[in-house]
Amino acid sequence: MSSIGTGYDLSSSTYSPDGRIFQVEYAFKAVDNSGTAIGIRARDGVVLAVEKLVQSKLLVPGSNKRIQSADSHVGVATAGLLADGRHLVTRIREEAQQYRDFYRSKIPGKVIAERAAGYVQAFTLYSSVRPFGISAILATVDRDGPQLYMVEPSGVYYGYKGTAIGKGKQVAKTELEKLKLGELSCREAVKEAARIIYTVHDDVKDKDFELELSWVCEESGGRHEFVPKDLAAEAERAAKASLEDEMDED
Repeated sequence: MSSIGTGYDLSSSTYSPDGRIFQVEYAFKAVDNSGTAIGIRARDGVVLAVEKLVQSKLLVPGSNKRIQSADSHVGVATAGLLADGRHLVTRIREEAQQYRDFYRSKIPGKVIAERAAGYVQAFTLYSSVRPFGISAILATVDRDGPQLYMVEPSGVYYGYKGTAIGKGKQVAKTELEKLKLGELSCREAVKEAARIIYTVHDDVKDKDFELELSWVCEESGGRHEFVPKDLAAEAERAAKASLEDEMDED
């Protein structure tokens, strides 16, 4: 990177001579060093999947989850710094509750994504704070049907049919592009999500990982919930079998 070491990366409110904000770029690097997270918008709901890297064998299984509920119908998956992810989810919960108190209805997907993105972007404006070191995938079902959004550390957000963040995002996006996302049911999307996470995981370079799967769909009654254990186990078995078949073909 040009201009590094000359003081232009000391504050998120300072531009380099070529018009870059280095602290925002560093935040993207923090995301790219994290486990992969993907979101799939199926015909009847949205599925989230996260490759949660296990940093120590002493950790309690299932702790430090990277998928959390921000409202009864809103799920958030993050990649990057775990503490930053928790802070953003807390903020999203406050926004969702405020909307519910004022309008007496659930917050729409576009509104919650816009508010979350605006909050993240505010942390790129002042020298007294630093940008969020996370990207977040928001999944919800509202009056317009299934909604999937991704918020970047810069405060930019987009709506997606399928998206991926984290170190394996390029391979994951390639796999997502092969799917006919609009034709998948959520149950099928769960199996595809598990397969993709196992495909992008590097057994040589990466540590062990836990697969987190959640959905918000018709089967869950429009609520964001973790995928039932039997379906999650079935999806993991299918993903491992698919990976072994690929290795045998090679």
